[in-house]
Amino acid sequence: MQKDVMTVEGEAALRTELEHLIKVVRPGIIESIATAREHGDLKENAEYHAAREQQSFAEGRIQAIEGKLSHSQVIDISQIPQGDRVIFGSTVTMINMDTDAKVTYRIVGDDEASVKEGKISYQSPIARAMISKEIGDVVVVKAPSGDVEYEIDDVLKKGMNNNKLTVHQLGRGHIWLDLGTPQAIFEASSVLSV
Repeated sequence: MQKDVMTVEGEAALRTELEHLIKVVRPGIIESIATAREHGDLKENAEYHAAREQQSFAEGRIQAIEGKLSHSQVIDISQIPQGDRVIFGSTVTMINMDTDAKVTYRIVGDDEASVKEGKISYQSPIARAMISKEIGDVVVVKAPSGDVEYEIDDVLKKGMNNNKLTVHQLGRGHIWLDLGTPQAIFEASSVLSV
């Protein structure tokens, strides 16, 4: 059986959804069914049929999530050393060779993918073209309108330092605040008091 590959964040989101379905949605549906039964004839009771349909949907989703979690392979990229190679979980900035437009995507599991959030499935054509490439490499993405060439501009491993804030005191009232990524390092003009 094939494993469902996902990031730590993706697994946490599924577990949160599962807990919500079991502890909040399921009891609410049971209550709705009980209330609808009190109204009498079940054959012509729209509330009852709607509640049973909601129950079917919720139970199906619970089973689907439990199945995915039981067959999941969670990859914690914070445990992988930072490098220039694109791997699952990387955030990759690419430059379109024709238009010079920059795009940034994070390679994630199927359930986590959301183009609006800049997250693409590791099975998508663009992610398959990028995986194992390094900064400076040119990748060709097969698109319906034809091949598109991108140059890999930056590779960032999200989850570095487990997103913990590290404070480095430099003296003279200056500190560096470091979240573990080059984009998240900035200088502050005063020392934080704890």
